[in-house]
Amino acid sequence: MKRIVAMLAVLVCATTLAVAQQKVGVYTTLEEPLAKELFDQFQKETGIQVNWQRLAGGEAESRLEAEKANPQASIWVGGVGLNHMSAKIKGLTTPYKSKMLVNTPVQYRDTENYWVGLYLGPLSFITNNKIAKEQGIQPPKSWADLLKPEYKGKIRMPNPTTSGTAYNMVTTLRYVFNGDEDKVFDYLAKLDKNIDQYTKSGSAPGKSVAIGEIPIAVGYAHDQVKLKVEGADVTITMPSEGTGFEIASMSLVKGGPDPVNAKKLYDWVLSAEAQGIIAKWYVVPLSKLAKKNPVAFDINEVKTVKQDIVWDANNKERLLERWIKEIGSKR
Repeated sequence: MKRIVAMLAVLVCATTLAVAQQKVGVYTTLEEPLAKELFDQFQKETGIQVNWQRLAGGEAESRLEAEKANPQASIWVGGVGLNHMSAKIKGLTTPYKSKMLVNTPVQYRDTENYWVGLYLGPLSFITNNKIAKEQGIQPPKSWADLLKPEYKGKIRMPNPTTSGTAYNMVTTLRYVFNGDEDKVFDYLAKLDKNIDQYTKSGSAPGKSVAIGEIPIAVGYAHDQVKLKVEGADVTITMPSEGTGFEIASMSLVKGGPDPVNAKKLYDWVLSAEAQGIIAKWYVVPLSKLAKKNPVAFDINEVKTVKQDIVWDANNKERLLERWIKEIGSKR
């Protein structure tokens, strides 16, 4: 009898341990309400506890690099694809050939299965109509417009060293100026005179515009459309010269502590249900299982630059160092 009791105790302990191990650590660059809705639903369906932390794209990459010897998260969900490509180059992520990858066009996923695109988001400008009218300014319609003297101290944008959104802007300008980096940094130096502050997060400037804290901001269209749908009196414009776009992506962390559950989450994020949740947030989804929200911008309706995301990823460190030297360090 004692032996049976002992065996039952062992089984109970093993079961308790197994339940306790049903968790996964996540770094996410999705907006917090979307991240919460997404991860809460996964936890509800699977019973796997999701311990997630929201970080800007550059922050997530830096965190993974700092924790390379002892990773604290097992999966990174969301964030500009360039950050994911950079993380791959640095050996911070690991490949995973999910059975769900077939639903995403090949041009929006890594050829070696290190990352997969979740949605597209074009860069755009957002202007607070009431504040603009009070200050006698018009919404910008081009990258050139942002340099107008009447916008001095009236534009807010994210910091390229912490935000993938802002680095996407830097690389976009390189394509606008036909690869002439001196022209790009001359432009950014002039633009700096019109910037009131650089934020850590890519979505923060748009939120400041929505509440009337600043008249104009640069960010991704889906973040701005969300603000407009929620009642903000704003105008959203696309730069006439052409704009860049993010491929918000997902990667598994190399050496993450919960690899099995991370793969389960990876597969689930690519499922029809999860893609439906993501699509509601005004982005342009990439999976054929998802349907675009009708109020979201369609990438086919936007004039885009021809991006070479591999080049952008390989030259990120060099371009950011130049931005810090010529602009960031002088503020």
